[in-house]
Amino acid sequence: MINKTIIFSDGASRGNPGPGGFGAIIKSKDGVLEVGGRERNTTNNRMELLGAIKALENTKVGESLDFHTDSQYLINGITKWIYNWQKKDWKTAGGKAEDVANRDLWERLFELSSARKIKWLYVAGHAEIPGNERCDEIATSFADKVSIKLFDGKASDYKIDLSITEGNACISKSSSNKTKAFSYLSVVNGKLEKHLSWPDCEKRVKGVSSARYKKSKNAEDEKNIIKEWGF
Repeated sequence: MINKTIIFSDGASRGNPGPGGFGAIIKSKDGVLEVGGRERNTTNNRMELLGAIKALENTKVGESLDFHTDSQYLINGITKWIYNWQKKDWKTAGGKAEDVANRDLWERLFELSSARKIKWLYVAGHAEIPGNERCDEIATSFADKVSIKLFDGKASDYKIDLSITEGNACISKSSSNKTKAFSYLSVVNGKLEKHLSWPDCEKRVKGVSSARYKKSKNAEDEKNIIKEWGF
């Protein structure tokens, strides 16, 4: 594990399509680097792919990587589906073959991943896994055009424990990035609601293209998010 580079990545979009962002953490022998970015009109799946691409672009050819993501779409696509897509000239399987969505990003991701030794690892989303939570924070901040400081420095100075990969783990209180959610906020059809758990919030926003949602860390953070959203 010491010789492996550890990566976490995530993507988010406010609507499908809508404003989106991605975030990634790359921890190597050289240190820790956080990256993030946004697109004005995009989808969650594109942001998941772009987050992975930007992470891999910050690694070296031939490097051994443990890549953590909460996107089954990303893992299944790069480890299974892509080989059939290539054989079928980038057409989906099924009765009515259609062009594979996000082909441009899949081709770039395949090029990068083929030149590296990657172990793709699924982690549960919104389960208090520090690396995943931080990537979600970066991705949603970029999607919402909220200023966020990205880390680039020594691993010894990085306060987020990237060794935790199990959901709802006991998390140290030494970093504000690891704290349990204070609340989950959502806006659907112009109506704001507050939830005490992610499953309740997810149930409300899932499948609603115009929905907005975000986790708050404390009462002040919750107040700022609500103000940010114009309520």
